[in-house]
Amino acid sequence: MAATSSKTILIIQTAFIGDTILASQFARAVADFYPSSKIHFFLRKGNESVIDGLPMLEKTWVWDKQGGKTRNLLKLIGELRHIEFDLVFNLHRHFNSGLVTALMKSREKIGFQQNPMSVFYSRRINHQIPDPRGWHEVQRNLELIPNYPIVDTSKTYRPELPLKPRHFEKVAAYKAEPYFVIAPASVWFTKAWSEGKYRELTRELAKRSKVYFIGAAADRELCERIRADLPNTENLCGALNLLDSAALMKDARRVFVNDSAPLHLASCVNAKTTAIFCSTIPGFGYTPLAEDSVVIDVGASLSCRPCGLHGHKSCPLGHFKCSEELSVNRVLETVAP
Repeated sequence: MAATSSKTILIIQTAFIGDTILASQFARAVADFYPSSKIHFFLRKGNESVIDGLPMLEKTWVWDKQGGKTRNLLKLIGELRHIEFDLVFNLHRHFNSGLVTALMKSREKIGFQQNPMSVFYSRRINHQIPDPRGWHEVQRNLELIPNYPIVDTSKTYRPELPLKPRHFEKVAAYKAEPYFVIAPASVWFTKAWSEGKYRELTRELAKRSKVYFIGAAADRELCERIRADLPNTENLCGALNLLDSAALMKDARRVFVNDSAPLHLASCVNAKTTAIFCSTIPGFGYTPLAEDSVVIDVGASLSCRPCGLHGHKSCPLGHFKCSEELSVNRVLETVAP
């Protein structure tokens, strides 16, 4: 049941880009629950492309953390304090976003109690990872909206992107024949399946259809090593932006991703998704939300897993078994004939 009066609302999410993508679903829920409201979104620079342009948003505020992080934050806070927000929702659990929330001119400030500034909130919700209810992150976010109905079926909570016809036009030529998409990189080494495993997967997939690699320009070298000398493959790292990549994922025979941002891009376009989890676990609540999606991991066989919420730059024990013991055949079995 929607709230009756329109409001001026601020949503804050200054975490990684995957978290920002998932927050788009929260913005949609807020717009549905508070019809005709003016919704502002506060995020970190570099993430604005996945939010700016969504139809429910009045304005996007971008915090540049480079070249004067604190100065830039205080400047934005000063500008935001000129607006009388009826509601402030903070989806992030770190100090800086909590400071923004605390300093806003709003009687209602809602966020997670794990934020060190949550003492200044009017309503605090416990953010549990792993979540004993089995909830996805999008459901935990929705719990911040007072009286919002939450159903224990995460498939109904798919995020969205501000995709335009130009994004689909840019990748149209790549869709002339059936294809697979692989996004093998991650900010964290232990969240990414190993190069050798991805190379084995690519060799087998390329026998069935064209294989495209996507990622940032910095990922191009990695993908070149994976596909070296393998026919029927193409490296698009750096050639496509995030929204172009999502548009390419949409019609793929299947998309292969780690527990990282491309997983959430695939969810937005309901792409057929195989998500490979190494050091992190599905129980953290960041699994794919596409209708045809599968998570592949080693299960509970390793006592050292998970070794952290975000992963590490190397395996803390030096063996990286959560990757090496995950077979290519299991991943290949997720591909329809």
